[in-house]
Amino acid sequence: MREVIAQVDCLYAEDTRHTGKLCQHLGLTTKLRSLHDHNESDRVEELIGRLQSGENLGVVSDAGTPLISDPGYRIVAAAQREGIRVSPVAGPSAVIAALSVCGLPTDRFCFYGFLPAKAKARQTLLAEIAENEATSVVFESRHRIVGAMADICEFVGDQRQICVARELTKTFESVMTGPAQEVQRQIVENPDAQRGEFVVVIKGFERVVEQAFTVQTKALLSALTEEMAPRKAAAIVAQHTGANKKALYQWLIAQSDSR
Repeated sequence: MREVIAQVDCLYAEDTRHTGKLCQHLGLTTKLRSLHDHNESDRVEELIGRLQSGENLGVVSDAGTPLISDPGYRIVAAAQREGIRVSPVAGPSAVIAALSVCGLPTDRFCFYGFLPAKAKARQTLLAEIAENEATSVVFESRHRIVGAMADICEFVGDQRQICVARELTKTFESVMTGPAQEVQRQIVENPDAQRGEFVVVIKGFERVVEQAFTVQTKALLSALTEEMAPRKAAAIVAQHTGANKKALYQWLIAQSDSR
């Protein structure tokens, strides 16, 4: 990494102050230029022009792997269209790092980037994740982690196995794994656990064999679903009948899919 930074004519960085400290630590005087969500489109022509003139340029992110939920893809796409070589530099990836320590299945996974900031959009995405049979990975910020955990418990399920990895590879790294409800409790009760950058790994949906529910149970389920979300209806019926909540929910989804 140090060798690459030393060789480029300029580094384009999310925060030049942050990257400047890195260069200073490495004893380098590489020129820096900003590249973030608000100016990426304006930088495309500039970068392509510099590259075509023979300069070597680099793109770095504040943390993790560049372009993974970070700016830069417009630059890469434009360079490829112009036949300019783009080379990756191996480095840390928060997604892969979290998967390696989560203790959940990793043979198939889906990465969704940052959860939406707006509650409705976030809840819609989590409802989609709840049905995904592959392991799901999302990013979340310290400003929204408490609200995100509440939504995960409600829209994915408070007993779904999850892992919340915080500040990976940094001084205050922590990894919390268990039922969503238990991990949520640990985060809510500990202000220190609400600081930093978060990767949330969610175990995939496990389909269960339909149980032989009584006619009354099915009727109650169907009636409640007219008034509320299937997951909530299943939880209420499970509480009053002793039936398996997951199986009740799966029965509802099967009925919906067959229509």
